[in-house]
Amino acid sequence: MNSSAILSLENVSVGRGDFVLCNDVNLTLLAGDVCHLTGENGLGKTTLLNQIAGLLPTIQGKITKSKLVYISHQLGISPALTVTQNLRFLLTLYQIQANDDMINQALDEVGLYGLGDTSSIQLSAGQKRRIGLARLFIMTPTHAPLWLLDEPLTALDIKMVGKLENRMQEFAKAGGAVLATSHQLIQGTNRTLDLAEFAL
Repeated sequence: MNSSAILSLENVSVGRGDFVLCNDVNLTLLAGDVCHLTGENGLGKTTLLNQIAGLLPTIQGKITKSKLVYISHQLGISPALTVTQNLRFLLTLYQIQANDDMINQALDEVGLYGLGDTSSIQLSAGQKRRIGLARLFIMTPTHAPLWLLDEPLTALDIKMVGKLENRMQEFAKAGGAVLATSHQLIQGTNRTLDLAEFAL
């Protein structure tokens, strides 16, 4: 692996158990890279992200990665906690002690300002998703240099999409790397990994 690589996939098979969807996937992401992971539904985009995150085993090939943040469809938001408590919990997973100003600023960025003390059970699915996204406005490459984002732009309005795209670029410029799936174009990407090229 390139010593400066943040993520390296070497001849990786994408799939679960004996069911392989793609073979020999290769990718190297360096600091500054924002990569759009594309491919039709069912080709294994989420499966590959789960394999990189260590939630699924790598059947074949080698995955080498730095510390990462994975934002997936499984939101990890506890309905028993308030918005602020949930965000603080997500940040403590990375030993980040955020002060009130940082929390409020991040919630403002994702359109949840003023809802910090609201019980998360009262939020819509889209609002819960934004709690997870809020941590991206606090975290830097020092905390975790790799972001894996599974459909991060889903159910966001145009303004929020623009904010998130800008944040990804800022993070990459600061020395991080991003691998994101999306059914829509992501502005500011400099790399593309199309799983269709590796499909069986």
